Amino acid sequence: MRKTLYLKFVLAYILFGIFGFIMVASVISNMDLDHEKQVQADALLTEATTIANTYAADLYNSEASIDSVYTQLGALSSYNNARILILNPSGRMVVDSAKELDPDVAVTVEGFDPADFSGSPYLEGTFYDTFDEDQICVLAPIASNYRTVGYVIMCYPMSLVVASTQQVLQISYVELLILLLLSVIILIFFTEIVYVPLRKITKATEQYAAGNMHYTFTVDSEDEMGYLAASLNYMAGEIAGKEDDQKKFIANVSHDFRSPLTSIHGFLEAMLDGTIPPELHGKYLKVCLNETDRLTKLTNDLLTLNNLNTRGMILNKTDFDLNEMIRQVAASFEHQCHTKKITLSLVLTGKELYVNADAGRIQQVLYNLVDNAIKFSHPDSTVKVETTERGHKVFTSVKDTGIGIPKEDQKLIFDRFYKTDLSRGKDKMGTGLGLSIVREILRAHGENINVVSTEGVGSEFIFTLERSNYNDALDENGSSHEETE
Repeated sequence: MRKTLYLKFVLAYILFGIFGFIMVASVISNMDLDHEKQVQADALLTEATTIANTYAADLYNSEASIDSVYTQLGALSSYNNARILILNPSGRMVVDSAKELDPDVAVTVEGFDPADFSGSPYLEGTFYDTFDEDQICVLAPIASNYRTVGYVIMCYPMSLVVASTQQVLQISYVELLILLLLSVIILIFFTEIVYVPLRKITKATEQYAAGNMHYTFTVDSEDEMGYLAASLNYMAGEIAGKEDDQKKFIANVSHDFRSPLTSIHGFLEAMLDGTIPPELHGKYLKVCLNETDRLTKLTNDLLTLNNLNTRGMILNKTDFDLNEMIRQVAASFEHQCHTKKITLSLVLTGKELYVNADAGRIQQVLYNLVDNAIKFSHPDSTVKVETTERGHKVFTSVKDTGIGIPKEDQKLIFDRFYKTDLSRGKDKMGTGLGLSIVREILRAHGENINVVSTEGVGSEFIFTLERSNYNDALDENGSSHEETE
């Protein structure tokens, strides 16, 4: 379309110019010629009537001689570029402004009939073969004693009428040319206001059809063309957002599957190579079983995660023991801690601490935070997980003594796929989704997460959860702290 629409518009412009010149050369030319004939005939008739009432009447009333009338008509003929004749009703020529007539030789216009002028104000032709070229002739009667005694005939050459028409026609051609030049402005406006934006829109649709939904373009216009461009940009943005959500969904699922698979693989490998003695196989098989249960739950949650949108996700809130979940998560990382010689310290408020939240989602939060803490900690260091109660909130802290986070990166670490320069060397397999998943889950709960970090010293992530009323039924020993390693 973009290759032919403009060509069609230019072709229409050219055709407009061609047909315009044809119209001027034919229709307008004929109209101008007819108008010029009428104007010239009216002027001739006025002059002929004046002559009939003066010089010719004087001639027939014997008040003027033929010679004097001939002289007067000669002067008027030169002035009007017209030939003037005075004829008797029989057609005999009395005076001819072009030549002096011999009184003894009768010159008669054969076929002259005044009635031929009754249907038209003028006759066009050679006036009964009197002239060698076409003329416009008018007739004015000469009256004497209340009767017609003769006629004044004035004839104007058609060649002069055509010449005058050509002059007017040249003006029409100039006007048409000016009109065409002015209409170029319309073509320019069409190019800038319609064609150029339309070409941008067409290119954008080709990009979108090719799958490039991130292609953006602008049309600086507030009319329908600008509205169409804005609508296309919005549509592409929405589709691109859906595609990004799909990619993030797959990345999130992959990230959540990796941690339990790593734990299962590590424990099974340790049992096979003898690192874990046979008498402890049952304990670690239970851990592997818990991890497989988690994988099963993650698999069942795929359809639920599909409901993830910009507002959050569907939650299944229940009352559960946060301390017990932390212990289970800590057990899952026992192999990694042993390999890296990291101590995982649990400082928990009471033996049981119930919160109201989506247990599966909070387990993901704990997994991601503990996984990051171990990943970025130095060997022979400690990772501390602590819970505290403050009013109706439970604060959970995951603290390490690892590489820390630069101050300028602390506002960006929760963005999807973001990695600090310090973390890239230690997290070669990471996707940068862990902390973004944590933030989305906690946002869906209406809770917050904060980070306190010093580069080279360590980091502490603290998030809140809603305290469950079930804690009020617990025994007073629940307010004491439990420390485990």
